[in-house]
Amino acid sequence: MSFDVSQVKALVFDVFGTVVDWRSSITREVAAVGERIGVRGDWEQFADRWRAGYSEGTRDVREGKRAWMTADEMHRERLDILLSEFGMNGLSEDETDHMNRAWHRLDPWSDAVEGLTRLKSNYVIGTLSNGNIGLLVNMAKHGGLPWDVVLSGQNAGTYKPDPKVYLTAAALLGLEPHEVMMTAAHLGDLHGGAAAGLCTGFIARPDEFGAGSEKAELKADESIDVGASNYIEFAKKMGV
Repeated sequence: MSFDVSQVKALVFDVFGTVVDWRSSITREVAAVGERIGVRGDWEQFADRWRAGYSEGTRDVREGKRAWMTADEMHRERLDILLSEFGMNGLSEDETDHMNRAWHRLDPWSDAVEGLTRLKSNYVIGTLSNGNIGLLVNMAKHGGLPWDVVLSGQNAGTYKPDPKVYLTAAALLGLEPHEVMMTAAHLGDLHGGAAAGLCTGFIARPDEFGAGSEKAELKADESIDVGASNYIEFAKKMGV
């Protein structure tokens, strides 16, 4: 039985990896800093390890192992460690802060803005990210992302996949959970949304962790309500 898209009033999107290419963007910015200060390194590994610090941090906050921290704070904590490990010492505070805000300047995937703009013509569209709100707003300005609303785990005081994040988003939109579609390239996020009663949309981003990464998390399964290989196909399946 096909999924009835007419029940959906709003689409909320995971952002890192689903809407923006964080890995290429971060690798490029870190490499530029390395070149400027005369340091060579495996900058893709740097990007991956920086991202891992954020993932570990959101998990620890969600599980009550750490007090609340924003994504910016988690990124800075891990950045300070990586700068030392990679021999990138001597940056001023302003330079380090600017580098940390590379996460505010991530570039969208090539099909994302067109697909989101199409979806916006028929649905309320917004973020539902573990990134903090200021970060997400700056990212939208940088990449021309046409959100109607910016929602975050920050609104709920915890992080996905805690059900409170998804339910808070629906409540803030004035909608029932089943009227909201959680849209992501990661199964864990979609399973979390489904457990909270949201519909689910999958947009494939198989190169998020580099070409040929083959992560199982980045492949749809039979539980997904609407799945597509790109944003344009997804918009068509959503009737726009």
